[in-house]
Amino acid sequence: MRFKCDLRRKAILDAATALFRELGFERCSMSQISARVGGSKATLYSYFQSKDELFAAAMVDAMHEQGEAMLELLDPTESDVAKVLERFGNAYLNFVTGGSCLNNVRTAMQASSDSALGPSLYKLGPKKGWEDIAHYMAEVMQRGGLRRDDPHMAALMLKGMLESAVVYPMMFGAEPEYATPIWVERVVCAFMRAYGPDSEADDPAKLNIMDAAVTD
Repeated sequence: MRFKCDLRRKAILDAATALFRELGFERCSMSQISARVGGSKATLYSYFQSKDELFAAAMVDAMHEQGEAMLELLDPTESDVAKVLERFGNAYLNFVTGGSCLNNVRTAMQASSDSALGPSLYKLGPKKGWEDIAHYMAEVMQRGGLRRDDPHMAALMLKGMLESAVVYPMMFGAEPEYATPIWVERVVCAFMRAYGPDSEADDPAKLNIMDAAVTD
């Protein structure tokens, strides 16, 4: 019975994701989603109490599976940190700039601008993912593969650099400033200059921040 419920929930999420992309959040209704998936609105509401809840679940579900696969690329026991970050950076940008993911992000941003969904979507999606990456940074810092600093800030700096010349232009329908492999190589080079183990001496005032992040 649980298996059938999971399959039904997945079918609802797939149908909702497709319709939200086609029509946008405002124009898409629960009636249209139930018609697309086949069944009644009562069945739909037994899984999701509102369109907002369904939208949030659909957006997070659409990115969760591939996001988990990317996080597995971050092995804190691997000594060549630059190699790990290049592998992750290429996978991340290829994922984010893929047609469905970029469309999902645009849909989420459009819906969030006119509702209270924004903070919830950010917390369940991008924020959670980059908190996991910050945890990787903290472990590597503790092992000596990166300079000891605030791992959350380091993760967000990596994110900002990766996205700046590739994702950001594409959000406006423009071409990336650089090809992904070239840009990732340069970003990781700059990141390692800032956070590599020999980049600068540890600042004792910052060590408590890093230690707290590891124990969270």
